[in-house]
Amino acid sequence: MIEVANVYLGWDSREGIAYHVLSDSIIRRSSIPVRICPVGNRTLPGGLWWREKGRHDSTEFSNARFIIPALQNYQGWALWADSDMVALGDLDELWSQRDERYAVQVVKHRHVPGEKQKFLGAEQSLYARKNWSSLMLINCGHPACRRLTPEYVNNAAGLDLHRFEWVPESEVGEIHGLWNVLVAQGHQHPEPVVAEDIKLLHFTLGGPWHGHQPDGSELWFTALRDLFGRGNPCANVATFPVDETKLAFSGSFTRFDP
Repeated sequence: MIEVANVYLGWDSREGIAYHVLSDSIIRRSSIPVRICPVGNRTLPGGLWWREKGRHDSTEFSNARFIIPALQNYQGWALWADSDMVALGDLDELWSQRDERYAVQVVKHRHVPGEKQKFLGAEQSLYARKNWSSLMLINCGHPACRRLTPEYVNNAAGLDLHRFEWVPESEVGEIHGLWNVLVAQGHQHPEPVVAEDIKLLHFTLGGPWHGHQPDGSELWFTALRDLFGRGNPCANVATFPVDETKLAFSGSFTRFDP
């Protein structure tokens, strides 16, 4: 049987373009088949998810990611990624790192934000293990993940979820390589960052779709062009303004020439 990687991406109704660019960038670069599913407060069945977006939640998927083991009937593996990313490497290099010893594997950032706000006016929060939950390899059948019942995930404090209070520290493994490199006060990652070796870039403070021009924005725009029709000589789609320095969508229609 051919193995398919189950990939769950954050869905926020205000940022659909980010979801689709990330999804397409994963598919284009992956050498293994992937099954991609959007996860957010508005995409989940009511019998499984009834939690509303909280005052301190940055997105509609802030806490919904932790329902993934239940979505998979506590079986198999899954990959979670926030939608404000762009894939630059082959997903097989990440998926092959799964280790049955762990309930979850993450990039163990030591990120201390220096700002009080991030995208769309969201409040910046400081807490232990910040950004660990933005990319997770989840061993859904592991006993620790079985604690993530709908009742628990819908009612637990958000910080308890994101600080991994539900799993012993010894059962949180690492993702190695330049996956989940943060764009925040420069590139941040536990490993030394070489720009051309980045596998997954994470626009933590907001991306080009917000009208920002962070480091790596040109990589996101390349992925956007690919989504809009790279290699299709007949592509004629609604796209961004010619003046990309503004990095904001105007709603105008222009010819796209690959």
